[in-house]
Amino acid sequence: LAQSLLALFASSLAISLVFAIIPLCHNVVLLAVVMAVAGLAMGCIDTISNMQLVKIYQKDSAIFLQALHFFVGFGALLSPLIADPFLSDTNCILANGTANASSNLPHIRKSLLPHHPGNLSHYDLPMKGLVVTRVSYAFWIMALINLPVPIAVFFLLYKERMVPCFNGSSHPLLSADELALETRPGDKDELSTAAQRPHTAAAGHEDLFSCCQSKNFRGASFTYFAVHITGALVLFMTDGIVGEYSGFVYSYAVEEPLAVVHKVAGYLPSLFWGFITLGRLISIPVSYRMKPATMVFINVVGVLITFLLLLIFSSSVVFLFVGTASLGLFLSSTFPSMLAYTEDILQYRGCATTVLVTGAGIGEMVLQLLVGSIIHDRGSYSFLVCGMIFGCLAFTFYALLVFFHRMYPKPSAELDEASPAKAAVPEDTGQYQR
Repeated sequence: LAQSLLALFASSLAISLVFAIIPLCHNVVLLAVVMAVAGLAMGCIDTISNMQLVKIYQKDSAIFLQALHFFVGFGALLSPLIADPFLSDTNCILANGTANASSNLPHIRKSLLPHHPGNLSHYDLPMKGLVVTRVSYAFWIMALINLPVPIAVFFLLYKERMVPCFNGSSHPLLSADELALETRPGDKDELSTAAQRPHTAAAGHEDLFSCCQSKNFRGASFTYFAVHITGALVLFMTDGIVGEYSGFVYSYAVEEPLAVVHKVAGYLPSLFWGFITLGRLISIPVSYRMKPATMVFINVVGVLITFLLLLIFSSSVVFLFVGTASLGLFLSSTFPSMLAYTEDILQYRGCATTVLVTGAGIGEMVLQLLVGSIIHDRGSYSFLVCGMIFGCLAFTFYALLVFFHRMYPKPSAELDEASPAKAAVPEDTGQYQR
């Protein structure tokens, strides 16, 4: 826990520093390095937060994962609204002929759409002059908004007596037994006694990277690896769809045959992220009643049906908006539900979380690049065809995951005989005791 919290503190603080530095970067190489640091920090936060929720809450983790990813979607929806007032509709460099250059911007945007490279040589934009832009304020505001996060993590480290220089009189916020949601009052004494026992040699060596050690793979069946791989492939496809749809739905809408007005088409990505956020909010109470496997099945089937209908009604602007909202709802809870499902199969060791988060991140990166190049070569209709193919692959990988789940060996009889209260207490709760 100490390693995880320290990593979260460093990563969240790095994001605030990066957002404060970005407006000061006047060299593209320096900007690339700064953005790489931001990506690394966000990847650490994503992996560690998911992994720790799984380890701490185990069978109850589905609800907390849905809540976590609701805030991910809420942030993605909110941050563009914060930046929007500071974005300019005109050229940001003042020079002779700026008025004419500003009027050329809509034509240039049209020319830069994927299927119409166009010849931009006849448009005049000044490249030298007085720079007048307020976009720096958007980055600084985001840096300030994020700053309470590392402060809160540091406060948690302090209260849990994990800061080397401040191990004094502070009392922990929660003892180990209080973190188990289903602990009955009668079990608390037994749990407190058990938590105070010295760690075994094996438990003492568990750390943030324990699941990467080769000794954990010795004697593992092929279904153990198959569950990891198929789960990661499902998220590779579904998170890839999130990235490519939000990135290219605008370009698809303004092209023929839809030819949606640019300002109206600009609402599509916001609608998509808005319904992702709404879907994750709805999924919090739903996940309390419904199994993660069932939720993932509904998600992948819903994505498949939505893309099929988008293809059938590809000339309807109204259905494009309806389909965008529907797709956002079905994709919203796929990631947290898949984490909860795979970790449930693998007895909540936290290793699957790292594999799944990595697979999802690679999918979001690769599929955007792939779809962008296909749209450029084949036209805008291929955007929906690609989505349909990715949806079919996601469903196929999910079916394989269910097949390997049925083949995966069940937990030992000792675990099966344990009471529900004891089963709900994580093995790692001893980490909360000093």
